[in-house]
Amino acid sequence: VQLQASGGGLVQAGGSLRLSCVVSGRTFTRYPIGWFRQAPGKEREFIAAHNWGSSTHYADSVKGRFTISKDNAKNSVYLQMNSLKPEDTAVYYCAASGSLVFPPTEYAYWGQGTQVTVSS
Repeated sequence: VQLQASGGGLVQAGGSLRLSCVVSGRTFTRYPIGWFRQAPGKEREFIAAHNWGSSTHYADSVKGRFTISKDNAKNSVYLQMNSLKPEDTAVYYCAASGSLVFPPTEYAYWGQGTQVTVSS
């Protein structure tokens, strides 16, 4: 399974960004996809997950501001981020779990990150 994240950039506080994660490889097995972020000097943080169906799971810290969605035809999972804050600045990663358990407890496949910088 390969994952390609994109869509990061520089945005002012209060702005929005949409990140995309294209999944390829063994896509006949639709493992749940999660979004994570890691800020400098901090541990990696879970943000949201989608099971390619109707189930989603969010970290409390982003509920109401971030929305995860998917497009099965494009093998893509998106993270819409609204009302961005400087503390949202981080490298954002998408990952696929290695099982169909939802929400996932671990992730087996990781994409490269995309930088999101929110200026104040």
